[in-house]
Amino acid sequence: MRSMTLVAEAAALSDSIVALRRAIHAEPEIGLHTPKTRDKIREALAHLPLEWAEGPSTTGLVATLRGGAGKGRSVLLRGDMDALPMPEETGLDFASIIPGVMHACGHDTHVAMLAGAAQLLCAQADRLAGEVRFMFQPGEEGYHGARFMLEDGLLGGEGFDRPLPDAAFALHVMPNAPHGLIGGRAGALLAAADQLRITVTGRGGHASMPHDTMDPVPIACEIVGAIQTMVARRFSVFDPVVVTISKIEAGTAHNVIPDTATMTGTMRTLSAANRARLKDELPLLAAGIAGAHGLKAEVEVIEGFPVTLCDPSAVDFGEAVARDLLGEAAFLRLADPIMGAEDFAYVLEKVPGAMFFLGVSHEDADWRQCCGIHSTRMMVDESVMPRGAAFLAGLATRFLADGWGG
Repeated sequence: MRSMTLVAEAAALSDSIVALRRAIHAEPEIGLHTPKTRDKIREALAHLPLEWAEGPSTTGLVATLRGGAGKGRSVLLRGDMDALPMPEETGLDFASIIPGVMHACGHDTHVAMLAGAAQLLCAQADRLAGEVRFMFQPGEEGYHGARFMLEDGLLGGEGFDRPLPDAAFALHVMPNAPHGLIGGRAGALLAAADQLRITVTGRGGHASMPHDTMDPVPIACEIVGAIQTMVARRFSVFDPVVVTISKIEAGTAHNVIPDTATMTGTMRTLSAANRARLKDELPLLAAGIAGAHGLKAEVEVIEGFPVTLCDPSAVDFGEAVARDLLGEAAFLRLADPIMGAEDFAYVLEKVPGAMFFLGVSHEDADWRQCCGIHSTRMMVDESVMPRGAAFLAGLATRFLADGWGG
């Protein structure tokens, strides 16, 4: 079977996949401009028959493979490139040499697996009808990189030199999930995430004379509690909303009542309706509570990523590919969404497709105890990465051959 060959071919590429991952891991970059990572990708794939497009808003790359068997469908495979502003404490030989920057979300592995898939697909280019677009994207960690690449026309679309692809897929590693398991779900996979900032303004003074002030601190605390009551009592548990106030700042000294208290946090929703409703109701709640005490409250919402919605047909398709490639036990239907967020959501708003997760815990480890993504001690079992490359390549080959019916 061709699928068995694909897995074997991916295993043979293990050294190159791991080497690229380690090179990227050691020199992580943040944000929309990741030139060192871009150059490593271009160098690793320079020998392949790919057409490259880049920029102008980011260092994002799209490499296109045109099949030699004629025109046909187009499919996009995505890997994100950027790292996080945090220290690394893994002790790895190839740990980050950039102080305060770490690939703690697995984007180094995503790039390496996507590069591996590119090698696998180029090796059979003469048998492919249609095209594969490899999307190497910076700025996933809050920088809206996918949106910029769409706006730049790198993925195609109306007004650009080619249409959007017919399907789009992404694969994200999970260090605290079973070794080699691929997971996915139809509908909402990940939440929309917006940043929240509430400023309560009163009148400061001496801590011994609160009656001569308008203390914003207890009002801020009251608002925090009221937000949780609102979430629990005004939003359905079947369409979840999570609002977290993660930081409160007020005051400069132990004996000074401040003029203002500021709270920041996140708002996470699984539907566009609740996302819009939350943005409308939070300012009313905060202003009402502050006003009842004679103070003012202002709410600022900074829009983050939309809900990551996976097309049911695409998830069925991915499950079939995973089971065919890797065995019947290789795929898990996730019962619930995850309240994290992903900017691949921008792509899935325009193109039918899905994101899947790949368990990269060590085979002999208790995956429940492994450090998860965004941990300074996050570790990856690199032996799983060829499976990810084979899965991505399998998604592309089957879609080009059979469409969603594959």
